[in-house]
Amino acid sequence: MSQNDALFEFLCRIGDNTLVLGHRVSEWCGHSPVLEEDIALANTALDLIGQTQLWLGLAGEVEGKGRDADRLAFHRDAWDFRNVLLVEVPNGDFGRTLMRQFLFDAWHSLYLGRLLKSSDKRVAEIAEKASKEVAYHLERSADTVVALGDGTEESHARMADALAYLWPYVGEMFEGDAVDAAMAEAGIAPDPSGLREEYDALVGRVLAEATLEMPEARFAHKGGRDGRMHTEHLGHILTQMQWLQRAYPDASW
Repeated sequence: MSQNDALFEFLCRIGDNTLVLGHRVSEWCGHSPVLEEDIALANTALDLIGQTQLWLGLAGEVEGKGRDADRLAFHRDAWDFRNVLLVEVPNGDFGRTLMRQFLFDAWHSLYLGRLLKSSDKRVAEIAEKASKEVAYHLERSADTVVALGDGTEESHARMADALAYLWPYVGEMFEGDAVDAAMAEAGIAPDPSGLREEYDALVGRVLAEATLEMPEARFAHKGGRDGRMHTEHLGHILTQMQWLQRAYPDASW
């Protein structure tokens, strides 16, 4: 794999993460428990989709085959997506949605922090913009995890269940492969395994404040990034997300 191919793959991974999670979060629009949360989640989804536009837009430029961000988002099939499995997980109840958001935000903030020093100026510039939004996402999701974890008996139980359900998906975010090695060698992106200790410390502090126990196991569901073993959930997401472009190819308005 050439460095250019590895860079394209790397950019798709980041863009697919924000695209799929942005769509998941948007599913709460009009359905959140209270109006304030409805607006907050809609804004989070918009931030993530905006970041997707930048990452996939750059991916299209790097690929050089005439595919822009829209074409990469709407004209690929499930096996071509490179997101981690965590972002595909259905929303479940409000507690699971916010726990998923927090677990991803914690990783996302650390990863973007490393990308600020990327040897690729274009990557660093996107990371600088995205990191400001993600800092707010992390602050908000962490505060909500604490409020619900250290809240009522029912909210605590739901957050504990959400953590137990989602934790096996966390490990994939730290699994490195040839693409990650190529990006690290070029100084473009960090080796994801090197973020695990800092991630566990960050998550552990928030969970302690939320009176939730930090899971000990580090096993991981695998398969999202290699495009072969996505869950059935991604197919459902793409059915919702791509139906207009599939039904009316290259429509404009």
